[in-house]
Amino acid sequence: MKFAHLGDCHLGGWRQPELRTLNFQSFQEAVARCIKKKVEFALIAGDLFDSPYPPIETLKNTFAEFRKLKDAKIPVFIIAGSHDYSVSGKTFLDVLEKAGFCKNVSKFAEKNSKIFLEPTLYKNIAIYGFSGKKSGMEVEEIERIKIQDSPGLFKILMLHTTIRDAIGNVPVKAVDEKSLPKVDYLALSHLHINYVNKNIAYSGPTFPNNLSELEELQGGSFCVFNNGRIEREQIKIKEVVPIHLEINNSLTATEKILDFLKDKTLKDKIVIVRVSGILEKGKIVDVDFNKIESFAKERGAYTFLKSTSKLHMQEPELKFGVSQSENLEEQIIKQFMENNPNKFNSFINELMKNLSIEKQEDETHSAFEDRLLTEIKNSLSLK
Repeated sequence: MKFAHLGDCHLGGWRQPELRTLNFQSFQEAVARCIKKKVEFALIAGDLFDSPYPPIETLKNTFAEFRKLKDAKIPVFIIAGSHDYSVSGKTFLDVLEKAGFCKNVSKFAEKNSKIFLEPTLYKNIAIYGFSGKKSGMEVEEIERIKIQDSPGLFKILMLHTTIRDAIGNVPVKAVDEKSLPKVDYLALSHLHINYVNKNIAYSGPTFPNNLSELEELQGGSFCVFNNGRIEREQIKIKEVVPIHLEINNSLTATEKILDFLKDKTLKDKIVIVRVSGILEKGKIVDVDFNKIESFAKERGAYTFLKSTSKLHMQEPELKFGVSQSENLEEQIIKQFMENNPNKFNSFINELMKNLSIEKQEDETHSAFEDRLLTEIKNSLSLK
């Protein structure tokens, strides 16, 4: 038995046209490899699209790729993810299914507080699925799932969620994989990681979905189940050149960055420049990124990305009395609340604690974002 396991394609994502193109080219490459390897079928475990209602051009191109799979007689089984999931239940996955290009396997019935997943049968295989939702809302529901038994069949369960073993002790909502129904293959997506443990695998994204992932992953991937072995297919269409520089003088930073770039081979590469530090001279706007980008493009760079999120202005010195300085944050918040009376002021202290949460060393970006959103929602008493 040989099948492909994809997920987190996020087609239609990325604001930069060059990266949106690369994103789709990576998906095209995954489709081409599925056909070349003659897989029997393909699974897409959520987030085929970056939103429930992708741009029309993205839809047209996606339909063309699914037609290639159909012409190659490779059926596709799919579930919605947290991005292409819609509360209304209507997404463009329905259009793909009605066109005969795929089968949504998220079928279930609720009874006595349990969620019974119904199988989609293909040859000697039973495929079960449960869609992902925004902000990990699917976790509690997944803890209630059961599967209708299919004796003698190879059982596959598709989920778009976070499992505990993949994130360790990171305090975020996650499914205990030991509590899930026993199946022969657990096909996961949602965490953009390369994770395989026995018969459990995260597909990984077919292309990184943000700047940090471009640096960390350098490219996309998907899995191929080949007669019991899980093989990872790496997709790397362009090289990534990450450059990190610390500066304290923005007036000289432009030339400093240009001098650093002169020693790099930039032709046809994704160039990422991150600058960090506390500015003692000048302002952030004094760094001429337009000039830097023009230089990179002249040297043949495919695209240029920058980040100044860790570059800060020097804080002005504030004078407080000794008694005030011991609880400076409390004094500022108290003064703000006195000057700006509002019914929402009661949330300030708790939100300040939430915003001081730091990303843990072994925590993925998506897991950190989920944990932060969960804490904020709890503080605001949102469900």
